[in-house]
Amino acid sequence: MFIKPFSKNKKSTGDQTLFYRLCESYRTETSVRHHTILYLGSLEELPGIEQKKNLCYRLEELVKESRTGKQNLFPPGESIIEELAQKFLLEIKNKNRLDISPNSKYQKINTDTIENKNIREVGTEWLCMQALEQLNVKYFLQTQGWAEEQIQLALTHIISRATYPASELRTSSWIQDNSAVCELTGYPVEKITKDKLYGISNKLFDVKDDLEKHLSNQTNELFDLEDKIILYDLTNTYFEGSMPNNKKAKFGRSKEKRSDAKLIVLAVVVNVEGFLKYSQLFEGNITDSKTLITIIEELAERTSSLKRNPVIVLDAGIATEDNLTLLKQKGFNYMCVSRSSKKAYTIDTQSNPVEIKDKKNQSLILQKIIVADSSDTYLRVHSKAKAMKEGAMQSRFSQKFEDGLLKIKTSLSKKSGIKTQAKVWERIGRLKATYPSIHSKYDLKLKVEKEKIIALEWEKKKIANNDGYYLLRTTLSGKDEQTQWQIYNTIREIEATFRVLKTDLDLRPIFHKTEKASMAHLHLGLLAYWVVNTIRHQLKQKGIKNEWRDITRIMNTQKMVTTTMKNEYEQEIVIRQCSEPDTEVSQIYKALKYKPKPFSRKKFVVPPEEIVKPEMQQYAGIPSG
Repeated sequence: MFIKPFSKNKKSTGDQTLFYRLCESYRTETSVRHHTILYLGSLEELPGIEQKKNLCYRLEELVKESRTGKQNLFPPGESIIEELAQKFLLEIKNKNRLDISPNSKYQKINTDTIENKNIREVGTEWLCMQALEQLNVKYFLQTQGWAEEQIQLALTHIISRATYPASELRTSSWIQDNSAVCELTGYPVEKITKDKLYGISNKLFDVKDDLEKHLSNQTNELFDLEDKIILYDLTNTYFEGSMPNNKKAKFGRSKEKRSDAKLIVLAVVVNVEGFLKYSQLFEGNITDSKTLITIIEELAERTSSLKRNPVIVLDAGIATEDNLTLLKQKGFNYMCVSRSSKKAYTIDTQSNPVEIKDKKNQSLILQKIIVADSSDTYLRVHSKAKAMKEGAMQSRFSQKFEDGLLKIKTSLSKKSGIKTQAKVWERIGRLKATYPSIHSKYDLKLKVEKEKIIALEWEKKKIANNDGYYLLRTTLSGKDEQTQWQIYNTIREIEATFRVLKTDLDLRPIFHKTEKASMAHLHLGLLAYWVVNTIRHQLKQKGIKNEWRDITRIMNTQKMVTTTMKNEYEQEIVIRQCSEPDTEVSQIYKALKYKPKPFSRKKFVVPPEEIVKPEMQQYAGIPSG
């Protein structure tokens, strides 16, 4: 509450006379405004500014006494001030200029005026915001010298990527129209543009290595992780467009069967809890086996906290002899699938076959074997389910191969069929290339007469059935069969990582044209994955194993709502608050030990509009006490 001067011109003389009014400030959703409570006249009885201030103080005390019913213990000041204060208080009551009745938090509301507006999603955003607080990302960016507004924008973009993975253009529209993320981060929503989002993605990519190290250390401390086993694997994703300005975009072997599109390769190192330890981007045509050399030095640096190197679990495509030798030289233990079948082996008579069940309750037989000229430990694994699958595939391919041979044979007896020796061998060569794993199992017999093929016969070789068998190779010699299998089986976690990145976080395809923009896009997806895995890791420990898309669906039921209504004084009451979490949402908050709401409700009282005459700018308002 404060007293504000304004001037009026006397019609008779044209002179300006100073008058005063009692005002209060109120906050809307966008600004602070002033509302006139009562016109006080010229206040000729109080010529001094201090007296006017004291009048304002006394009026505030009287209004407070009326609302609370508690009398001020201190005696009033000047009698003229007390007399005017009582007079103006009576006027305020008679004109209903303020609600000063006791217990004024209870108000009479016109229910016909109640409206819900500006409804926005907040559940998933609030979940991700609290995960970022756990990861201490804001503190890291502060140590890098980032301005507060840049940090707010960075947090906004990471949360948006985890919640609504889309292009920067669509993300900016989603933030402006659908999400309450800016209310959580503090970044002005009116400043959100696709160009701002592009810029902050590039800036985050500039601190990629240091940020990854910070997040790795933070999660280890937060969840007491030791990184005794880490996993290394690669995936690739494809570009839409020709990508002439992107040197890393190359044609290669696409894991999504997109041979028509250029690729980029993402190599990641994760621990068994699914947290990233290191990531690197390679050209799309690089082979899996050539990437480990680039990463091994960084890997050694980032896993040295235990004064021992962890066990590295590798996919068969990376586990070349050169790479395994390199790991041994660096002091790493490893576990992988043997790239060769190692036919020359003998059963270890010191061990017995061990039968276990996998996660799908399917039977596996584990047997230690001895491979000549190798100091590594080998474990033969036989899976009945894998044998059935491989048998069905082999049977299907064999049938298609034989159908192809039959077409060639039929052509030999036709008048216009292909019979020349060179052409027939070309057809057989193309058929072999189509079925590379099958043709070696057949003996082909061709009868040639005058440089023409007149007959074709084939016979399937009698080969031992090795369906469902594969060999695990490791430097861990002191572990039993089941422990070795469990160590290798952790590689399923990296498969889950790629699944979340590609499916839940929409890492594919890439539409960015330049190399920097493409890499910044992928890095932002990895940062969003840090947030997602931080949440899911804690939920898994509490028995909640939902996929991320299910978690976002559940959390999106929690909204931010603005409710407006009018009271008996025609004042508009505006309440901005978060909806109550339902049962499933509450369970997630409880499991994570997160706060269920981002803030307590915000209430504004907006007086009815009134016409205010222009004021003299040279007079300052008399502030409230």
